[in-house]
Amino acid sequence: MEAAGVALAPLHQFAKDSHRLIRRCTKPDRKEFTKIAIATSIGFAIMGFIGFFVKLIHIPINNIIFGA
Repeated sequence: MEAAGVALAPLHQFAKDSHRLIRRCTKPDRKEFTKIAIATSIGFAIMGFIGFFVKLIHIPINNIIFGA
């Protein structure tokens, strides 16, 4: 019986922690959502430009090395 208690104790603690987290979480208001959306959009744009410039530099180097 004690083995079952030892095995179920971490699951019980995880369930308690999860329930506490869900109770504390709140839905973002419009201002917070807008700020997160803008930050994410800027991040996507920066990563896109980095990828574009890497590809832009890589094509001529690849043509020089392999002579395609």
